[in-house]
Amino acid sequence: MTVPPGVWVVIAAYNEGERLAVTLRGLLPVCGNVVAVDDGSRDDTAAVAATFPVWVLRHPINRGQGAALQTGLDFALARGAEVLVTFDADNQHDANDLAAVVAPVLAGTADVTLGSRFLGRTENLPASRRLVLKAGVLFTRVVSRIAVTDTHNGFRAFSAAAARRIRITQDRMAHASEILDEIRVQGLRFVEVPVTVRYSAATLAKGQSSWNAVRVVWQFLIGKVVR
Repeated sequence: MTVPPGVWVVIAAYNEGERLAVTLRGLLPVCGNVVAVDDGSRDDTAAVAATFPVWVLRHPINRGQGAALQTGLDFALARGAEVLVTFDADNQHDANDLAAVVAPVLAGTADVTLGSRFLGRTENLPASRRLVLKAGVLFTRVVSRIAVTDTHNGFRAFSAAAARRIRITQDRMAHASEILDEIRVQGLRFVEVPVTVRYSAATLAKGQSSWNAVRVVWQFLIGKVVR
């Protein structure tokens, strides 16, 4: 099922040359407006993206996923995007979920839609990673005071108005917590939608370890103080 032309998908990609092509092949039949932001990759990420009919933006240095997403969101907003979706570059998300994710925003019943793997389905998720993700949910409910079932899921949809009100200042992975914090602060209406998240050895290797999760928490808390 294709989505309306007012829907734009933003992908932040760092050293994803091996997986980005698969992601774009699944996404383009569903959505015709895709922005790929190469975040200072050292591999052929930008060259791979350029072989597809997508907008390709580049950061000359690696700034972090949060910064790359904000660059892509600003670009899409400047071109009249009505609904903006963030989508991972590494083929963890299923493009077939896109229509369900944007539906509440298109219908005007929500300002933001959050994909939830725990309402939906996970493939090959280790117990240790599940524990880290669940701890993130508890942290978010306590610190940001927003009741969600999944915290660091990069599959989200925003109305244009919501995307303008949420400014990502956390350049790196703490941006995911910052977005949830801003949803509450800005009084935005949100819903969660079941999605599928697929894991492989490669995506698990580059994902959030327990130590990295602690570092993300620290970055987020510092960011709340200086924001």
